[in-house]
Amino acid sequence: MVMPFEMWREVLLNDADLELARSSYARLSPEPYQPWLDKLDLKQFYSLRIPKSYLYCTEDNVLPQGDWGWHPRMSSRLGLFRFVQMSGSHEVMFSNPVGLAEKMIAAGRD
Repeated sequence: MVMPFEMWREVLLNDADLELARSSYARLSPEPYQPWLDKLDLKQFYSLRIPKSYLYCTEDNVLPQGDWGWHPRMSSRLGLFRFVQMSGSHEVMFSNPVGLAEKMIAAGRD
């Protein structure tokens, strides 16, 4: 499955200029559709007794902001977790790779 560029840019990389968005899109490869259909049982994952962190990018528009968004709807399934927040879109690894690396270090700091 390949999302058209215009949609991909607004939903996934809305924090980049046009040049960065085009060059990032050109490096992507199609994503298989079957994982969207397969149901996973994640009960064991959510109950693991390991430290968990949740990195929340505030401009990620893949899910709508608010009650149906990533946080707190998705993050609340983790139980106790470290919350790390940063400005950025779903594809922040293109628009701010250094900032993402710093936040990942903060998420796993101990």
